[in-house]
Amino acid sequence: MPKEHGGWLYIVTNKPNGILYTGVTSDIARRAFEHRTGAVDGFTRRYALKRLVYVERHEDIRPAIQREKTVKHWSRAWKVRLINSVNPDWNDLYDSL
Repeated sequence: MPKEHGGWLYIVTNKPNGILYTGVTSDIARRAFEHRTGAVDGFTRRYALKRLVYVERHEDIRPAIQREKTVKHWSRAWKVRLINSVNPDWNDLYDSL
């Protein structure tokens, strides 16, 4: 079986300590741009979740998908701790992609 493309787990929000959305993608720059511009209808556009506050790279998309499923079941406090562990100021990471 050929190796799948890499993947990214990511979290976006509307403001520091705001609403959180956890997602997975194979193209983080494209997906972050879609969130920033509201290009895709749904939860993130409805709540203006444009600030990319957490990213996690995986060499294979399959573990990224599994990690997303795991993190989505975490409590909000655990997700906030995850973000704070690498981005305590909740800076928008979009420009560093």
